[in-house]
Amino acid sequence: MRVIALFIAAAALVFAGCATTQPIYNVEKAPIVGPAGKSLSATEVQQAIMRAGAQLGWQMQATSPGRIAGQLALRTHLAVVDIEYDAKTYSIKYRDSTNLDARDGMIHRNYNGWVQNLEKAIRTQTSL
Repeated sequence: MRVIALFIAAAALVFAGCATTQPIYNVEKAPIVGPAGKSLSATEVQQAIMRAGAQLGWQMQATSPGRIAGQLALRTHLAVVDIEYDAKTYSIKYRDSTNLDARDGMIHRNYNGWVQNLEKAIRTQTSL
């Protein structure tokens, strides 16, 4: 009986580790760090965000001052984010998706990886 209980517990852990959905990852007011502590203008931040997205295959479009819409299409998957920024901070927020199992605040783990890669690329671009 004990062996069966251990087997069931181990199987539950394996299946939990294989879960393909995770809570949606948003970036909230991440600080802008310029090169050698230099302050950047909002225009320079916008350009850095646009470059970062383009390098990763995101289609980036400025929608209004301080706002960029980002879209990443890979195979049959589509991720859409809203990016808000100023000279001091930026945020990346989930807006919509296709074929990423989004529901109840959860989404396919690949989406989170794409947003984390975008966040890292923005940090790199603002520090150049």
